[in-house]
Amino acid sequence: MRVLLLNPPHTAIGSRCVPDDHLPPLGLLSIGGPLLDAGHQVELLDADLIDQPHEAIVDEVCRRAPDALLVGHAGSTSAHPTIATLTRAIRERAPLIRIVYGGVFPTYHWREVLTQEPQVDVIVRGEGEDTAVRLMDALERRGPLDEVKGLAFRRLGKPLATPDAPAITDLDAYRVGWELIDFSRYHYWGKKRAVVMQFSRGCPHLCSYCGQRGFWTRWRHRDPVKFAKEIARLHREHGVEIVNLADENPTSQRKAWKAFCEALIAENVNVELVGSTRAGDIVRDADLLHLYKRAGVSRFLLGTESTDEATLEKIKKGSTTAVDVEAIRLLRAHDILSLATWVVGFEEERPRDYWRGFKQLLFADPDQVQLLYVTPHRWTPFFEEAKGRRVIQTDQRRWDYKHQVLETRHLPPWLVMTFVKAMEVGMQLRPRAWGRLFHHDPKIRAAQRWYYRIGRRVWFFEWRNWLFRETRTTSGPSVEHLWGKAQVAEEFPNVIVRGQERLSA
Repeated sequence: MRVLLLNPPHTAIGSRCVPDDHLPPLGLLSIGGPLLDAGHQVELLDADLIDQPHEAIVDEVCRRAPDALLVGHAGSTSAHPTIATLTRAIRERAPLIRIVYGGVFPTYHWREVLTQEPQVDVIVRGEGEDTAVRLMDALERRGPLDEVKGLAFRRLGKPLATPDAPAITDLDAYRVGWELIDFSRYHYWGKKRAVVMQFSRGCPHLCSYCGQRGFWTRWRHRDPVKFAKEIARLHREHGVEIVNLADENPTSQRKAWKAFCEALIAENVNVELVGSTRAGDIVRDADLLHLYKRAGVSRFLLGTESTDEATLEKIKKGSTTAVDVEAIRLLRAHDILSLATWVVGFEEERPRDYWRGFKQLLFADPDQVQLLYVTPHRWTPFFEEAKGRRVIQTDQRRWDYKHQVLETRHLPPWLVMTFVKAMEVGMQLRPRAWGRLFHHDPKIRAAQRWYYRIGRRVWFFEWRNWLFRETRTTSGPSVEHLWGKAQVAEEFPNVIVRGQERLSA
């Protein structure tokens, strides 16, 4: 079959405000590799690379005339309105193209999508590498879709789902379709050639607000040596300089991560690694951090989330501020940058909570900081807690953790925004932060200067949007009224139980 993978344009800050920095769509490339190996003709249309009007994207899809269009985006929830608009136009122009939709959002909202978007033929639920191949085979031979696990489609006009597909146990069994991209078009950290990769999937921790942990089920990892060799090959053959790890928690297993670091050191390639991890893992690996550095780890994002111990316990973070502070100290001692995230927008926040948080962040002294807004997803435990809260932002494109979407009981939205922007300024204008612009390590020095350039652009961009381009409501619906009933029971779409599959009808 002729298959076209479509990465739609996104409205997120990174796509619209930092046009020079784009990363390849790993999710679609992960589908593309198995489809190529199964004998299909596969192309990628990355419409997020350039800010094209929708009409031009539809024209290009119709020009390529695929048998099947597979569409998805890493920013799944906030990208859905764009995907809906594009696929409606594509169906109107090319009614014979089979439209297949995948990602986290449609995995959980498949009933609503199939009801509200008649142009979508099939939804792939959960991990897609194996499911997409089986689906394309069924479509090619015009076989019944009922036999393919992990799908949702209509029968007699009503949405239905096949049993859940099992989670992938061998992550090395399916390769990424790197040949589908032009590596020279993807950059990060100041126009360095970059890719996104995954060493592992899943997370063993139980943070109640996380929209990813259930989708990926339990934690699994790739073969450390094979993964290191793939990074080395991309560097030697395609000039890749930066690998952005998309893992929720790549360091979960000390033994596997140590083996990967040693394997990548043995490859002797000049590649930098950036990603996210747990502060507790950094503290646990205090004696291994020299291997992190030698392997090329340049920055880890640490989800500190809050400086209030009661809040951390409530959201089941499984960490403490003392651990966060120690992790940042250890990373700095090994010349590895720390990016601390801090989440705002909890219902009972008052000005003193922002002041206390700011002082704690100053004490922790991360190299970089990112403030995010708490955002409930229907399939998470946090949704159950927040279902009665008032929504101030009904535009789904803004539900991306970078926009204020919920009412805070004691603070108006403009004051929350002011506190957030003031904290960002205070953190980045402090003398210690300025001093790192002249760090003795040239890679850290370059990364910090890039971060300041991008941060300045984003800061003004967000204020402009907040003041002139976005609208908020003072009489919005509740979270539950906007999104529907909680789906906590469906949080894990693919489950592994001691080597055997648990399938739900």
